[in-house]
Amino acid sequence: MSDQQVDQGKRTWLIATGCAGAVGGVATAVPFVSTFAPSERAKAAGAAVEVDISALQPGQKLTVEWRGKPVWIVRRTKEQLDALKSNDADLADPNSDRKAYPIPEYAKNEWRSLKPEYLVVVGICSHLGCSPSDKFQAGPQASLPDNWHGGFLCPCHGSTFDMAGRVFKNKPAPDNLEVPPYAFLSDTKLLIGEDKKA
Repeated sequence: MSDQQVDQGKRTWLIATGCAGAVGGVATAVPFVSTFAPSERAKAAGAAVEVDISALQPGQKLTVEWRGKPVWIVRRTKEQLDALKSNDADLADPNSDRKAYPIPEYAKNEWRSLKPEYLVVVGICSHLGCSPSDKFQAGPQASLPDNWHGGFLCPCHGSTFDMAGRVFKNKPAPDNLEVPPYAFLSDTKLLIGEDKKA
């Protein structure tokens, strides 16, 4: 037998207080560590948005929110697509060469989109941040040129954009509408905010 007697009461007390301390430490640490995780609001602010476009008919627009901004998805008609080339001479930046809003590689084309039929742009004017109005009907109208082929009119200062979101010359808006990163998950599903399949 050992020279020292084991005090069973003391041993039990030490084990119990040690366990209680460990539980209390974990209970205190969990809420503290969880504050490092982004909030739901923060996740939503930068998270990609999945959009069902199956009900979108030619000539219609759908608006979704991404990072607190309106994103327009327009299903263009054949006539609207055919008219795009005729606007080039009247546009400030027909090829989207300006760098204020770098355009994704897949949108460096006449349609500024992955698929010609679908336009995806941030619906905020590059002048002072107003949201342009739809003016999809072609032909002469108030505040629009007589050879209007359809597009958008910013009500704040009169900037006009064609059906590819390109700004016309001699308007206050300095740049075309921004093309956000996006990808087609299928023929009827879009992912706004990422340009690769999730």
